[in-house]
Amino acid sequence: MNDKIRDPYIDIFYDAILSLKDRKECDNFFEDICTISEIKSMAQRLQIAVLLNEGKTYTEIIDETKVSTATISRVNKCLEYGADGYKTVLSRISPEIENK
Repeated sequence: MNDKIRDPYIDIFYDAILSLKDRKECDNFFEDICTISEIKSMAQRLQIAVLLNEGKTYTEIIDETKVSTATISRVNKCLEYGADGYKTVLSRISPEIENK
């Protein structure tokens, strides 16, 4: 993470997320700490990453998600040049995605 924004409270925040034991605890924590819009935005970015990873085109993603090309481009840039956070998560949840 960029050292300019890193601080002890970000570490505490990450530790809080890592302490969650199941989906119900995640629901409760994120409902308290985020707005519904923030949760949906994060979930939508992950959905875009999944679709890009599946080889979908921008047009197909727009048709499925109704997001802007700017949002798709931002996620795609992270997939291509980012810190591999999306790639790590996608590799770990791929069986779950295939069963949806």
